[in-house]
Amino acid sequence: MTFLGTGTSVGVPVIGCDCAVCLSDEPRNKRSRSSVVVRTGEVTVLVDSGPDLRQQALRENLREIDAVIYTHGHVDHVVGFDELRAFCWRRTEPLPLHATAGCMEVLQRMFGWAFFPEQQVAGYVRPDARWITGPFSYGDLRITPLPVEHASVETVGFLFGVEGKRSLAYLPDVKRIPEATLELLRGVDVLVVDALRSAPHPTHFSLGDALATAAETGAAEVWLTHLSHEYDARSCGLEIPDNVRLAWDGLTVSL
Repeated sequence: MTFLGTGTSVGVPVIGCDCAVCLSDEPRNKRSRSSVVVRTGEVTVLVDSGPDLRQQALRENLREIDAVIYTHGHVDHVVGFDELRAFCWRRTEPLPLHATAGCMEVLQRMFGWAFFPEQQVAGYVRPDARWITGPFSYGDLRITPLPVEHASVETVGFLFGVEGKRSLAYLPDVKRIPEATLELLRGVDVLVVDALRSAPHPTHFSLGDALATAAETGAAEVWLTHLSHEYDARSCGLEIPDNVRLAWDGLTVSL
């Protein structure tokens, strides 16, 4: 899994901000909007299509994908939708897009032109809309949706598994995790979780929330994502366990 972006909705640096992190020349303090790509050798799956997708794909030499799966319908996770046309150029079949009913409604409302089969034209986004109703697979990759609470919008994270490999859970936007989802997370090998800032936030995990969830799941390896400009990658300055680290754009986690 490669982190295409690890920032919050405004990214880092923040427009008009002169804090030490925003003015830093440390590459790990440059955070584009949160997204990841999961590769198994058999398949490549993109999670979300945020506003920075073009730059992220160029940076990581991402040329082909087999599907896009969406966590939710907020702008910072969907508004790069039109960049998906570059991935449709290399396909003869429409590109599968997996989303919850609520998220798919947002996509169809925002990008309605793409969802009319009679208007699908070579060179543009040609989606194959698929609603998330339970676990599904691509090649050797098993994907289990993880329902969470985040503001008032229907939101899911994802649990990724390949036979004989470590499991990984990705939860970039979360305020509360229902017990049924916690049960699926217990014993996960790698946890990637929202940790927007140190102070409480009305719709996101704080650092304390993320650390508590990490401890409850028992994950051996934890990466914090969806990070604000409060976090300085050069010297975190925070009391966190040794198995917990700040993710950065371009980081690859091997399973």
